[in-house]
Amino acid sequence: TIRYALDNGAKLILMSHLGRPKGEVKDEFSLAPVGKRLEELLKRPVIKLDDCIGPEVEKAVRGMASGDVILLENLRFHKEEEKNNPEFARKLSGLAEIFVNDAFGTCHRAHASTEGVTHFLPSVAGLLVEKEIQYFEKISESPERPFVLVLGGAKVSDKIPMIENMLSKADIILIGGAMAYTFLKQEGIKIGSSRYEQEVADTAKKILDKARSKGVELLLPVDHVEVNNIETPQQIKTTYNAEIDEGYMGVDIGPKTITLFSDRLKKAKTVVWNGPMGIFEKDQYSKGTKMIAQAIAGTSATSIVGGGDSAAAAEKFGVKDRISHISTGGGASLEYLEGKILPGIAALTDK
Repeated sequence: TIRYALDNGAKLILMSHLGRPKGEVKDEFSLAPVGKRLEELLKRPVIKLDDCIGPEVEKAVRGMASGDVILLENLRFHKEEEKNNPEFARKLSGLAEIFVNDAFGTCHRAHASTEGVTHFLPSVAGLLVEKEIQYFEKISESPERPFVLVLGGAKVSDKIPMIENMLSKADIILIGGAMAYTFLKQEGIKIGSSRYEQEVADTAKKILDKARSKGVELLLPVDHVEVNNIETPQQIKTTYNAEIDEGYMGVDIGPKTITLFSDRLKKAKTVVWNGPMGIFEKDQYSKGTKMIAQAIAGTSATSIVGGGDSAAAAEKFGVKDRISHISTGGGASLEYLEGKILPGIAALTDK
């Protein structure tokens, strides 16, 4: 998007945030290193300013020539950014003639730089946001079937709205990671001292029942890798079945589950993957995530990996080039899959 704008003779003002400085100027959250790296990538100078609004910024913008690049300082150094303050948004908008949103990862937040500025400027999607929307709209509206949803990660509670929305779209749902144990317990299976979310247990049960009534094949792990202590395991064992031993906790899916899940993935025409199968950051608990990542990469299906840990896993296990689309938005991709309208996208002109 940046190169496209520059190739077409634009004067380019870039704005972004880094970290959570909570409205205070903190050196460790400065965008200065971003500017340096961007210079290397673009092979042209990037003018890094010390603020994002104010007379100095306005003066620098007035002096720009076609093809110049200015990088504003971290937007979140102003508390007005996250509050979507209209006056702050107006000051940002005053610097430019057109607003391009290419930050899919923040589209689920109505901040001054994503939603506020759209009230003052013609606003369009950048090329990355366009690509993200195309992939997510396809799976929401007309996915090629069978459509397999692979879910993992630690918390069921984070994924419930998404699962509820996807029950009417997916053909097969594969659940691994720590979130699987809450579902297993609802099926009357012993989970030892594995993670269990009591507060969403009833909802998990309803999801299992709803999947059955809708004819969605929802598969849970049939075996596990279990340990008595995650940090200093005296014993790492593979279970014979779905039950986890007393005093042990599940840390990865087992070999039978890998085979079962991989078998379903072979037939898929569309795959969405969100969340790892185990504690993949530790090598001894990473096999499940690695094998499922390879199974997804090995299909001819359209494959979408939804941000965060899954994207890190795809990178770690060397499959990212064989995935159709790795989303740049963790929270944003999750909300899209929940069927929500993202404020940062809703605010753009439909072009």
